[in-house]
Amino acid sequence: MMKKLTIALAASLFVVPAALADTQYPLTLKSCGHEITLDKAPDSVVSVGQGTTEILYMLGLADKVAGTALWINPVLAEYAEVDKGIERLSDNTPSFESILAKKPDLVVTAYEWMIGPQGAVGTREMFDDVKIPTWIMTTECVGKDNSQSMDGTRTVLFDTELLYESIATLAEIFDVSDRGKDVIAALKVREANAIEKAKKLNLPESISGVFWYSSADLEIDPYVAGRNGVPGWMMKQLGINNVITSEEEWPTVGWETIAKSNPTFVAAAEMNRRRFPADDVEVKRDFLTSDPVTSEMEAVKMERIVNIDAHAMDPSVRAIMVLEKLADALAGYDLN
Repeated sequence: MMKKLTIALAASLFVVPAALADTQYPLTLKSCGHEITLDKAPDSVVSVGQGTTEILYMLGLADKVAGTALWINPVLAEYAEVDKGIERLSDNTPSFESILAKKPDLVVTAYEWMIGPQGAVGTREMFDDVKIPTWIMTTECVGKDNSQSMDGTRTVLFDTELLYESIATLAEIFDVSDRGKDVIAALKVREANAIEKAKKLNLPESISGVFWYSSADLEIDPYVAGRNGVPGWMMKQLGINNVITSEEEWPTVGWETIAKSNPTFVAAAEMNRRRFPADDVEVKRDFLTSDPVTSEMEAVKMERIVNIDAHAMDPSVRAIMVLEKLADALAGYDLN
């Protein structure tokens, strides 16, 4: 998939001949209501979240990355060698002290629950006190309320324009806006192609789905995707009904309720993280096929369980790649 992206990036150079203006410093930005000012392009950055890290790699900024943390899936294959040379502070939540030890000019993250009012790493003010600016992706700040829960609630449907704005802002911060424009152009082509491919399937309007992220325990309700998150956006683009109507990002919903909705397919999150048994996608599959309730669902009986990178269910470049994968999977089912 990344080979296709590289080709698209190269092609985009011929359709965007005009160079963007250099970033003017000092640069003042707001993210999630917090203002930062950068006097120059950062020489070093710590990235807390796979989403921001992979964007930095795509922008050709790996040499600026002093450390990373919070990984759910393996790094995109194209950047495996690059990533090996960069210190991973933690696979999960890094400590405030471990970030300070890297002496970064900037800290970026995809999640306000990492760095925010109740940040697991620390608050914005804690970083301000040590004169390290922090920036959070636009995807986390616009159309989303993070004040009531860790995962937050999306008040409006996720839009990839928020992802593209995040990429453009990171490119501006590091004075590589031309690169940012190329990356965005290539991703937009892939997004449009995946949507067009799904439209050509002429799928019935009754198709529905559910995205299962994980479960704290297999005996209790699973964490599934709410209607306004990235999976909700995917389903809307592909003409699929989300059987989950909650605005919460990852609500817990009982299998009995889900089974009554009888989804056409189940998208099961695949990840390296192992906080819960259900983080393992094979455990998910075993549960779905053996549980007396879930095993009666059409999706399970017809073997319509699609493995999807867990990280693609969050705002990230992988969301577009999985949009393609989901369209391919639907094309392989006899849904008409």
